Amino acid sequence: MTAAWWLVPVGLVVGMFGTLIGAGGGFLLVPILLLAFPGRAPELITSISLAVVLANATAGTASYARMGRIDYRSGLLFAAATIPGAVLGALSTALFPRRSFEIAFALFLIAGSIYLVWRPLKAPTPHAATRGVRRELRDSSGAVHVWHFRPWVGVTISGGVGFISSLFGIGGGIIHVPVLSHLLDFPVHIATATSQFTLAIMALAGTLVHLATGTLRAGLAPAALLALGAMAGAPLGAVVSRRVHGSIIMRGLAVALGLVGVRILIGAL
Repeated sequence: MTAAWWLVPVGLVVGMFGTLIGAGGGFLLVPILLLAFPGRAPELITSISLAVVLANATAGTASYARMGRIDYRSGLLFAAATIPGAVLGALSTALFPRRSFEIAFALFLIAGSIYLVWRPLKAPTPHAATRGVRRELRDSSGAVHVWHFRPWVGVTISGGVGFISSLFGIGGGIIHVPVLSHLLDFPVHIATATSQFTLAIMALAGTLVHLATGTLRAGLAPAALLALGAMAGAPLGAVVSRRVHGSIIMRGLAVALGLVGVRILIGAL
Protein backbone atom coordinates (compact mmCIF):
# COMPACT_ATOMS: atom_id res chain seq x y z
CA MET A 1 0.00 0.00 0.00
CA THR A 2 1.53 3.31 -1.07
CA ALA A 3 1.23 6.48 0.99
CA ALA A 4 0.28 9.96 -0.18
CA TRP A 5 0.63 13.32 1.52
CA TRP A 6 -3.11 13.99 1.16
CA LEU A 7 -3.49 11.63 4.11
CA VAL A 8 -2.05 14.27 6.46
CA PRO A 9 -4.98 16.75 6.15
CA VAL A 10 -7.39 13.81 6.27
CA GLY A 11 -5.78 12.77 9.53
CA LEU A 12 -6.06 16.32 10.85
CA VAL A 13 -9.83 16.46 10.25
CA VAL A 14 -10.34 12.97 11.64
CA GLY A 15 -8.23 13.81 14.69
CA MET A 16 -10.03 17.08 15.38
CA PHE A 17 -13.54 15.64 15.12
CA GLY A 18 -12.58 12.41 16.86
CA THR A 19 -11.24 14.30 19.87
CA LEU A 20 -14.21 16.68 19.91
CA ILE A 21 -16.66 13.81 20.41
CA GLY A 22 -14.29 11.45 22.23
CA ALA A 23 -14.54 8.81 19.53
CA GLY A 24 -10.95 8.57 18.32
CA GLY A 25 -11.98 9.29 14.72
CA GLY A 26 -11.84 5.71 13.48
CA PHE A 27 -15.52 5.67 12.51
CA LEU A 28 -14.68 8.38 9.94
CA LEU A 29 -11.31 7.01 8.93
CA VAL A 30 -12.35 3.42 8.16
CA PRO A 31 -14.87 4.40 5.45
CA ILE A 32 -12.35 6.84 3.96
CA LEU A 33 -9.76 4.06 3.75
CA LEU A 34 -12.33 1.63 2.33
CA LEU A 35 -13.05 4.10 -0.47
CA ALA A 36 -9.43 5.19 -1.02
CA PHE A 37 -7.96 1.68 -1.12
CA PRO A 38 -10.52 -0.60 -2.82
CA GLY A 39 -9.71 -4.27 -2.76
CA ARG A 40 -7.53 -4.10 0.32
CA ALA A 41 -8.16 -6.65 3.07
CA PRO A 42 -10.30 -5.51 6.02
CA GLU A 43 -7.58 -6.44 8.51
CA LEU A 44 -5.14 -4.03 6.83
CA ILE A 45 -7.71 -1.21 6.84
CA THR A 46 -8.60 -1.74 10.50
CA SER A 47 -4.97 -2.03 11.56
CA ILE A 48 -4.15 1.33 9.97
CA SER A 49 -7.22 2.95 11.51
CA LEU A 50 -6.50 1.56 14.97
CA ALA A 51 -2.92 2.85 14.84
CA VAL A 52 -4.23 6.30 13.96
CA VAL A 53 -6.83 6.06 16.74
CA LEU A 54 -3.94 5.37 19.12
CA ALA A 55 -2.11 8.51 18.02
CA ASN A 56 -5.29 10.60 18.08
CA ALA A 57 -6.46 9.33 21.47
CA THR A 58 -3.02 9.83 23.01
CA ALA A 59 -2.82 13.43 21.80
CA GLY A 60 -6.44 14.07 22.79
CA THR A 61 -5.85 12.61 26.23
CA ALA A 62 -2.93 15.00 26.78
CA SER A 63 -5.13 17.97 25.87
CA TYR A 64 -8.04 16.85 28.06
CA ALA A 65 -5.64 16.15 30.92
CA ARG A 66 -4.58 19.80 30.86
CA MET A 67 -8.28 20.74 31.04
CA GLY A 68 -8.76 18.48 34.04
CA ARG A 69 -11.71 16.63 32.51
CA ILE A 70 -10.55 13.01 32.73
CA ASP A 71 -11.94 10.64 35.36
CA TYR A 72 -8.79 8.53 35.62
CA ARG A 73 -10.13 5.97 38.11
CA SER A 74 -13.11 5.13 35.94
CA GLY A 75 -11.04 5.31 32.74
CA LEU A 76 -8.49 2.78 34.01
CA LEU A 77 -11.27 0.46 35.13
CA PHE A 78 -12.98 0.60 31.73
CA ALA A 79 -9.68 0.30 29.85
CA ALA A 80 -8.76 -2.88 31.72
CA ALA A 81 -12.11 -4.35 30.66
CA THR A 82 -11.56 -3.44 26.98
CA ILE A 83 -8.14 -5.06 26.56
CA PRO A 84 -9.21 -8.75 26.24
CA GLY A 85 -11.91 -7.78 23.73
CA ALA A 86 -9.47 -5.56 21.81
CA VAL A 87 -7.01 -8.42 21.40
CA LEU A 88 -9.74 -10.83 20.27
CA GLY A 89 -11.23 -8.26 17.87
CA ALA A 90 -7.85 -7.56 16.25
CA LEU A 91 -7.36 -11.29 15.67
CA SER A 92 -10.90 -11.77 14.29
CA THR A 93 -10.91 -9.14 11.52
CA ALA A 94 -9.10 -11.44 9.09
CA LEU A 95 -12.09 -13.81 9.17
CA PHE A 96 -14.33 -11.28 7.36
CA PRO A 97 -14.48 -11.06 3.53
CA ARG A 98 -14.29 -7.44 2.34
CA ARG A 99 -17.96 -7.16 1.28
CA SER A 100 -19.27 -8.77 4.46
CA PHE A 101 -17.08 -6.45 6.51
CA GLU A 102 -18.43 -3.35 4.74
CA ILE A 103 -22.07 -4.39 5.18
CA ALA A 104 -21.60 -5.23 8.87
CA PHE A 105 -19.71 -1.98 9.48
CA ALA A 106 -22.34 0.13 7.68
CA LEU A 107 -25.23 -1.45 9.59
CA PHE A 108 -23.36 -0.88 12.83
CA LEU A 109 -22.95 2.83 12.06
CA ILE A 110 -26.58 3.27 11.02
CA ALA A 111 -27.80 1.50 14.17
CA GLY A 112 -25.65 3.81 16.29
CA SER A 113 -27.06 6.87 14.52
CA ILE A 114 -30.66 5.74 15.03
CA TYR A 115 -30.01 5.09 18.70
CA LEU A 116 -28.60 8.57 19.30
CA VAL A 117 -31.49 10.24 17.45
CA TRP A 118 -34.09 8.09 19.18
CA ARG A 119 -32.59 8.63 22.62
CA PRO A 120 -31.11 12.15 22.73
CA LEU A 121 -28.73 13.40 25.39
CA LYS A 122 -30.39 13.50 28.80
CA ALA A 123 -29.59 15.19 32.04
CA PRO A 124 -28.69 12.99 35.01
CA THR A 125 -31.85 11.64 36.62
CA PRO A 126 -32.96 13.07 39.99
CA HIS A 127 -32.56 9.68 41.70
CA ALA A 128 -29.03 9.13 40.34
CA ALA A 129 -27.52 10.03 43.73
CA THR A 130 -28.83 6.75 45.18
CA ARG A 131 -27.15 4.56 42.55
CA GLY A 132 -23.58 3.29 42.55
CA VAL A 133 -20.43 5.21 43.35
CA ARG A 134 -20.05 8.97 43.52
CA ARG A 135 -17.56 10.93 41.45
CA GLU A 136 -16.65 14.60 41.82
CA LEU A 137 -14.25 16.35 39.47
CA ARG A 138 -13.14 19.98 39.27
CA ASP A 139 -11.78 20.91 35.86
CA SER A 140 -9.17 23.56 35.06
CA SER A 141 -11.85 26.23 34.57
CA GLY A 142 -13.06 25.72 38.13
CA ALA A 143 -16.32 24.01 37.16
CA VAL A 144 -17.31 21.17 39.50
CA HIS A 145 -18.92 18.04 38.02
CA VAL A 146 -20.70 15.54 40.26
CA TRP A 147 -22.31 12.29 39.14
CA HIS A 148 -23.05 8.72 40.28
CA PHE A 149 -22.78 5.49 38.29
CA ARG A 150 -22.66 1.73 38.60
CA PRO A 151 -19.12 0.56 37.81
CA TRP A 152 -20.17 -3.00 36.91
CA VAL A 153 -22.35 -1.66 34.08
CA GLY A 154 -19.41 0.25 32.60
CA VAL A 155 -17.05 -2.70 32.96
CA THR A 156 -19.48 -5.15 31.35
CA ILE A 157 -20.17 -2.91 28.35
CA SER A 158 -16.50 -1.96 27.98
CA GLY A 159 -15.59 -5.59 27.31
CA GLY A 160 -17.90 -5.61 24.29
CA VAL A 161 -16.71 -2.17 23.23
CA GLY A 162 -13.13 -3.44 23.13
CA PHE A 163 -14.06 -6.29 20.79
CA ILE A 164 -16.27 -4.30 18.39
CA SER A 165 -13.97 -1.31 18.21
CA SER A 166 -10.88 -3.39 17.51
CA LEU A 167 -12.77 -5.60 15.03
CA PHE A 168 -13.86 -2.56 12.99
CA GLY A 169 -10.82 -0.38 13.76
CA ILE A 170 -13.03 2.46 15.00
CA GLY A 171 -11.66 3.05 18.48
CA GLY A 172 -14.97 2.54 20.26
CA GLY A 173 -15.76 6.08 21.34
CA ILE A 174 -18.95 6.12 19.26
CA ILE A 175 -20.21 3.48 21.70
CA HIS A 176 -18.42 4.54 24.85
CA VAL A 177 -19.46 8.20 24.88
CA PRO A 178 -23.21 7.44 24.60
CA VAL A 179 -22.83 4.69 27.22
CA LEU A 180 -21.06 7.01 29.65
CA SER A 181 -23.51 9.85 29.14
CA HIS A 182 -26.77 7.90 28.73
CA LEU A 183 -26.37 4.87 30.96
CA LEU A 184 -23.80 6.00 33.53
CA ASP A 185 -24.84 9.67 33.92
CA PHE A 186 -21.38 11.09 33.15
CA PRO A 187 -21.48 14.79 32.17
CA VAL A 188 -20.93 14.70 28.41
CA HIS A 189 -17.66 16.67 28.45
CA ILE A 190 -16.27 14.33 31.12
CA ALA A 191 -17.52 11.39 29.06
CA THR A 192 -15.67 12.53 25.93
CA ALA A 193 -12.43 13.16 27.83
CA THR A 194 -12.57 9.88 29.79
CA SER A 195 -13.43 8.04 26.59
CA GLN A 196 -10.28 9.38 24.91
CA PHE A 197 -8.17 8.17 27.83
CA THR A 198 -9.78 4.71 27.69
CA LEU A 199 -9.40 4.55 23.90
CA ALA A 200 -5.68 5.28 24.07
CA ILE A 201 -5.11 2.19 26.21
CA MET A 202 -7.48 -0.01 24.21
CA ALA A 203 -6.04 1.08 20.84
CA LEU A 204 -2.53 0.38 22.12
CA ALA A 205 -3.50 -3.23 22.88
CA GLY A 206 -5.09 -3.74 19.45
CA THR A 207 -2.20 -2.08 17.59
CA LEU A 208 0.37 -4.23 19.38
CA VAL A 209 -1.53 -7.32 18.21
CA HIS A 210 -1.49 -6.06 14.60
CA LEU A 211 2.23 -5.36 14.85
CA ALA A 212 2.92 -8.79 16.34
CA THR A 213 0.97 -10.59 13.61
CA GLY A 214 2.52 -8.48 10.83
CA THR A 215 -0.86 -7.18 9.65
CA LEU A 216 0.17 -3.54 10.00
CA ARG A 217 3.49 -3.92 8.19
CA ALA A 218 2.11 -2.98 4.74
CA GLY A 219 0.22 -0.02 6.19
CA LEU A 220 2.94 1.65 8.26
CA ALA A 221 3.54 4.48 5.77
CA PRO A 222 -0.10 5.65 5.41
CA ALA A 223 -0.65 5.10 9.14
CA ALA A 224 2.29 7.39 9.93
CA LEU A 225 0.99 10.18 7.67
CA LEU A 226 -2.54 9.91 9.04
CA ALA A 227 -1.23 9.84 12.60
CA LEU A 228 0.82 12.97 11.93
CA GLY A 229 -2.33 14.84 10.95
CA ALA A 230 -4.41 13.30 13.73
CA MET A 231 -1.98 14.37 16.42
CA ALA A 232 -2.12 17.93 15.11
CA GLY A 233 -5.91 17.87 14.94
CA ALA A 234 -6.51 16.40 18.41
CA PRO A 235 -5.59 19.56 20.39
CA LEU A 236 -7.83 21.60 18.06
CA GLY A 237 -10.75 19.30 18.81
CA ALA A 238 -10.15 19.62 22.54
CA VAL A 239 -10.14 23.43 22.30
CA VAL A 240 -13.35 23.45 20.23
CA SER A 241 -14.99 21.20 22.84
CA ARG A 242 -14.80 24.08 25.34
CA ARG A 243 -17.18 26.09 23.15
CA VAL A 244 -19.59 23.39 21.98
CA HIS A 245 -22.58 22.27 24.05
CA GLY A 246 -22.78 18.57 24.87
CA SER A 247 -26.08 18.08 23.01
CA ILE A 248 -24.55 19.51 19.83
CA ILE A 249 -21.68 17.05 20.11
CA MET A 250 -24.06 14.12 20.35
CA ARG A 251 -26.27 15.33 17.47
CA GLY A 252 -23.22 15.83 15.30
CA LEU A 253 -22.10 12.30 16.13
CA ALA A 254 -25.53 10.91 15.16
CA VAL A 255 -25.58 12.70 11.81
CA ALA A 256 -22.03 11.65 10.97
CA LEU A 257 -22.70 8.02 11.82
CA GLY A 258 -25.85 7.87 9.67
CA LEU A 259 -24.34 9.52 6.61
CA VAL A 260 -21.19 7.44 6.62
CA GLY A 261 -23.13 4.22 7.25
CA VAL A 262 -25.50 4.82 4.35
CA ARG A 263 -22.61 5.65 2.02
CA ILE A 264 -20.74 2.45 2.85
CA LEU A 265 -23.88 0.31 2.61
CA ILE A 266 -24.75 1.67 -0.85
CA GLY A 267 -21.25 0.93 -2.06
CA ALA A 268 -21.29 -2.62 -0.67
CA LEU A 269 -24.69 -3.69 -2.05
